[in-house]
Amino acid sequence: MKNIFVDTTNLKGNYAMSNAFWFISYKLKKGASVEEFLLASKKCNDEVLSKQKGFISWEVLRDGDTWVDLVKWENAEDAKKAETAGSTNPASHNFYSFINMSSCKLQLYSIEDSY
Repeated sequence: MKNIFVDTTNLKGNYAMSNAFWFISYKLKKGASVEEFLLASKKCNDEVLSKQKGFISWEVLRDGDTWVDLVKWENAEDAKKAETAGSTNPASHNFYSFINMSSCKLQLYSIEDSY
């Protein structure tokens, strides 16, 4: 499986103090069933991500054929540690089997301000 995560080893400042977000954009493989993909997403959430330290929520967004996973973490350190959480879990492998991995891009964001 291709590693889509960014290197966060040199993060400084308040990253460890504020919530962090994975913003992961991707496209599904041609012919993938949206219904089955959403079931696989839920299972991956229930069995893998939601059990990770610092996990808060996972929103699955869509605009046409572009999908975005917005995953909220307590802090960037927890987000970094969770990068390989599902590497041996069948639910993660099933989830990734729907995704065109060459279209996948992850960005890690922290909150600068909130209104």
